[in-house]
Amino acid sequence: MPRKAPRALLLLLTASLTASLALTGCEVVDAGDPGQDSSSGNGSGSGSGSGAKNAKEAQTQLDALTVATAGTMKGYSREKFPHWRDTGSNCDVRDTVLERDGKNVKLSGCNVVAGTWNSIYDDQVIDSPTKVDIDHMVPLAAAWRSGAAKWDNDKRGEFANDLDRPQLFAVSASSNRSKGDQDPSTWKPPAESVWCEYAVDWITVKSYWELSVTDKEKSALDDMLRTC
Repeated sequence: MPRKAPRALLLLLTASLTASLALTGCEVVDAGDPGQDSSSGNGSGSGSGSGAKNAKEAQTQLDALTVATAGTMKGYSREKFPHWRDTGSNCDVRDTVLERDGKNVKLSGCNVVAGTWNSIYDDQVIDSPTKVDIDHMVPLAAAWRSGAAKWDNDKRGEFANDLDRPQLFAVSASSNRSKGDQDPSTWKPPAESVWCEYAVDWITVKSYWELSVTDKEKSALDDMLRTC
């Protein structure tokens, strides 16, 4: 009996301490609980890893794309890609992109009337929506030459208004017009810091819409992915 007294006392003290912690709102956690992560869990350092993962996925997608000679522009017109669809309340897809990509955006109804935009292609800061162009990552004419000529207007309209892929961006008018309908073999963003992102986005769009690439286009995209 004398040997059991200390153990009984220890159990009594443990039960008392646990009850006390429960009353104060504290949780007793087993140090060996597999559900507790010893890392900070704040996501720091995940950016570069995510970029590398995206680049790897993009490389796989690029390698799976059909390589073909660019088609002709015969029959092409922008009207065959109905764009800036109505999104209700006198607003359209252009307003949606302006609001999404801008800072300190002001609206009249749902029309964007003020704000600032950082043009990722050339690092320009734009202070008026009237000075902003909405760029199609894969230009309409480039899509036409790589497979969209065979689509009907409904599908081309889906492509031209695609908000689910990285296809529409608010950029400076000068960079958008410099790019025109060129692919990465003949035009790249002046800001080399975005070449990786640009290549990943271009490939993502072409892969989803099953558009082809030329040999030179694929080579340029390969080079840009190496900057990731």
